[in-house]
Amino acid sequence: MRDVLRRLIAGEISEDEAVAELRQLELGELSGRARLDLGRYLRRGIPEVVLAPGKSPREAARLVIAMAERQGQGLVSRMTDEHASALTDAASGAGMDLVRYHSSARALRKGFSPEAVAARVGILTAGTSDVAVADEARMVIEACGLEVRMESDLGVAGLHRFVGPLAAMLEWGADVMVVAAGMDGVLPGLVAGLIDLSVIGLPVSTGYGRGGAGEA
Repeated sequence: MRDVLRRLIAGEISEDEAVAELRQLELGELSGRARLDLGRYLRRGIPEVVLAPGKSPREAARLVIAMAERQGQGLVSRMTDEHASALTDAASGAGMDLVRYHSSARALRKGFSPEAVAARVGILTAGTSDVAVADEARMVIEACGLEVRMESDLGVAGLHRFVGPLAAMLEWGADVMVVAAGMDGVLPGLVAGLIDLSVIGLPVSTGYGRGGAGEA
């Protein structure tokens, strides 16, 4: 994109030619099987994430590395151990850094960092079973250039565990809170009733019995 803009400013291409090239940058095709939405971050402010289930470890790794090569970072969620192993090997072979977030990961081209946004996001989880989902949210937030702080295992069954970390989040200067709902879904409403920040409830598929495993 920078090259297109540079050539436009230098008068090497016309405005219509620049628009045509920028549109081509929005969609990348990989071996005729996958079409990477490389313009999603520019359009929506949120990068595309490769969903690992349903893809072979090698295929998922190739997609992530291809995205990182083209736009600086590639994101993947819900990996198995086999997916993670394939991505680790692929990132090493491509000379890229790999940041793990439980079953999610970001592959980063050397020297790349997303444009910083002057905002802070606090993440709270009700139980340790919610950490994998919260880490997925953390990955996307950090990929968008925001600061993140996360505290876990703060369920309402023990409010004495909850008050201190929440106060620390506010003192840190969180602008918005993401709260993993936990088995009973109580925590987001409780947090929203105690603070004057926007609170985003994050559904999780933990629990058992009627209403468990993410069943409404």
